[in-house]
Amino acid sequence: MIVRVRYFASLRERAGADFESIEIDDTADVATLWEALQAKHPRLRDVTVRPLAACDMTYVSWDGPLRGVSEVAFLPPVSGG
Repeated sequence: MIVRVRYFASLRERAGADFESIEIDDTADVATLWEALQAKHPRLRDVTVRPLAACDMTYVSWDGPLRGVSEVAFLPPVSGG
C-alpha cells in the first residue's frame, strides 16, 4: 500500500522534505514504517527520542497498524514551560 508521510520541524530538515509517499507492506505498523524511513533517510537515524506519530490526524502508538491509513505524520517531541 502507499502511505503519505508528513514530517514536522527538525524531522522535516533531516528527511529533506515536508512530505513523501512510500510503499509499505499491508501488515506494517508505525515502527516498521519508521525503520523504512530511517533506511531511506540516514539522517533520521540520529533522532534519539521517538517522535510522536499520528495516523490520519489521530495520535497512535508505535505498534499501531497502518492498514487503511492514508497519511502518517511524525512530530518530534517538544518541551516547554
